[in-house]
Amino acid sequence: MREMTEALLFDFNGVIIDDEEQHRQAFEAVLASEGLALTREQYYAEYLGWDDEMCFVMAFRGRGRPLAAERVDELVRDKSRRYEALIAQSLILVPGVREFIERAATRFRLGLVSGALRREIDLVLGRTGLARHFEVIVAAEDVPACKPDPAGYVAARAALDRRGSVLARRCVVIEDSLPGLAAARAAGMRCAMLSTSHPPAVLGGADIVWASFTEHDPAELLTLGCA
Repeated sequence: MREMTEALLFDFNGVIIDDEEQHRQAFEAVLASEGLALTREQYYAEYLGWDDEMCFVMAFRGRGRPLAAERVDELVRDKSRRYEALIAQSLILVPGVREFIERAATRFRLGLVSGALRREIDLVLGRTGLARHFEVIVAAEDVPACKPDPAGYVAARAALDRRGSVLARRCVVIEDSLPGLAAARAAGMRCAMLSTSHPPAVLGGADIVWASFTEHDPAELLTLGCA
């Protein structure tokens, strides 16, 4: 018997909103204020897919700088303020994602799992009108560990399960980062990847790889990876 997909769990940054450059610019600006340099190449190679807290821990640790827990919180708040200011100037959705989500909501239960702060997620979903489509939202503050840890996807499935049983193998994750792919796999879920942040050649662990949502229909994920 084929396992039919019942729920789609979307990543946020790079999957719903095209904002990796705003995140990079905000992160780079905060590090610069602390006397730490970061190139664009370093950001995409080393930090993409990690939450803000871990990004700052990694940046300071990699340069041999101690970083107290309270300073991490301050840096994350500073970065969030800078990010929100950039988003206020330019909010761009990933091409085709609005139509994809609207169609998906008529067939599947939808959730969102992100390492972004809830206030950032709420800002974007509120301004775009997409919030109503998501039954469950798991943000950075809701779990003890970020991707590649599966905690976010495990929490999202548990939240869905409380409103109507859904098995992990009947959930499909939509991601764009390697930590996100690892998290989906660790949670026992199938994974569709967008090649917007990494070349297709490094995404071989995914069940399917799309260049974008354009010209794709959610129905393609109904039996994804099923025997």
